[in-house]
Amino acid sequence: MTTPSTQPPKFGLLRRWWPACLLVAGVFIAFQPAGNAGFIWDDDRYVTHNPLLTSPDGWWRIWFSFDSPSQYFPLTYSLLRVEHGFWGLDAAGYHWTNLLLHAVNAGLLWKFLERLAVPAAGFAAALFALHPVQVETVAWIAEQKNLLSLLFSLLALHAWLSFLRDQTGGWRNYTRALIYFALALFAKTTACTLTIALLLVCWWERKPIHRQRWIQVAPFFAAGLLMGLVTIWWERFHQGTEGKLFHLGLVERVLLASRAMWFYLGKLLWPANLIFSYPKWTIQTSALSAWLWLVAGVLAAAFICALRRRMGRGLAVAAIFFVATLSPLLGFVMLYTFRYTFVADHYQYVACIGPLALAAAVWKFFCERWGRRGRWLQIFGAAGIIALLATLTWRQCGMYRDAETLWRATLARNPGSSLAHNNLGTLLMRSGRTDEAIPHFEAALAAQPDYAVACHNLGRALAEKGLLDAAIARFEQAVRLDPEYPSPRINLGNALVQR
Repeated sequence: MTTPSTQPPKFGLLRRWWPACLLVAGVFIAFQPAGNAGFIWDDDRYVTHNPLLTSPDGWWRIWFSFDSPSQYFPLTYSLLRVEHGFWGLDAAGYHWTNLLLHAVNAGLLWKFLERLAVPAAGFAAALFALHPVQVETVAWIAEQKNLLSLLFSLLALHAWLSFLRDQTGGWRNYTRALIYFALALFAKTTACTLTIALLLVCWWERKPIHRQRWIQVAPFFAAGLLMGLVTIWWERFHQGTEGKLFHLGLVERVLLASRAMWFYLGKLLWPANLIFSYPKWTIQTSALSAWLWLVAGVLAAAFICALRRRMGRGLAVAAIFFVATLSPLLGFVMLYTFRYTFVADHYQYVACIGPLALAAAVWKFFCERWGRRGRWLQIFGAAGIIALLATLTWRQCGMYRDAETLWRATLARNPGSSLAHNNLGTLLMRSGRTDEAIPHFEAALAAQPDYAVACHNLGRALAEKGLLDAAIARFEQAVRLDPEYPSPRINLGNALVQR
């Protein structure tokens, strides 16, 4: 009598882990150019000129003060402080940390989708990991908050799913989910939308959403609401999201949100011309074209509702997750960056999980209808798509090599970017190329006439060239544009003394 042969344990482990290892390797290869990049915009506030990372009382100020240079992200600043202790002002260390966090997020997402029995979970994780819209988050040190927040959000979702499936109550898992959620909020407050994801998991698992369930979700909702209100307050009173520039009525905000949602879906489907700062839209309620995006959104929602019974819950879950996760970034709450553009690739780092998971499942569904040939199509087609996305990601990473490269690449695709013109001019002036800088400051003002910072920088450049009368006029203009901006007043006084 013969005994059946068994696979050696080491080969079983290899078979189990090689796909995940391949995914991690793919992330590090595709994003390798970003690993050797330098510091860019806002990295000075987060790292190079952030006193919270170096001062003796930095830990206390990170957690128990409002001294943050951006928003209340204590966990993010804590990690950056630890990193600063290891590699100081060497940008490579921070970049490779970003790559590691992104790879871990892709692995956690894969495992979570598998636990939910989502078809083609591995393909979905690969799409998430290697899509070029993710470059802005991964290649930008200041967006380490995005990566860290998703890490703890995914851990919270894993713990929540274990809690739902534990027949004995599983309050240990519930506590873990709540702690992970709090950490996600401390990394970036946009994690407040995770509460919707918790309810979507209940619905997907066909768990009743009754009164007791709402009580279980209530602490998550309360914590998310509190941190969301802190963010709104911070954006308004610390980031200056007030005045004509940020004044949009309710109808305008709805029109903006509907257009932004389709914009993000379009970039997922066709990731061409990805740039750091997109052209800023003009929202006109009187224009018929402004309403087409909203009408399309309403029709899409009606389509999803009508076909839910025939197509299952996947389409609805993906759509609700996408919209809910994006909701704090669609214009209902004014953000500092809206002075330059209403959309950014890093805004959909988390939200894109919904559409990409749906796309992977749909791909598998249609391939399986072709039988054996469809299986080969599924494998090689998916491999081809992943290879194409990885190649585009590699190329996109080159844009983030350093600040000057980033701003020049942005202007090549968006010549009217006031942000890029002003920041490129600042870099040129710092390197002694003032003659090259002046046209960029002028272009920034032409694109955004109320841009006080660009007006002040133009005054500095003119003063450096000895054109004091022209410089004084620009300093005075900058003071009128932003009376609370101190630098123009200081330089105006200096210029008047010199004259």
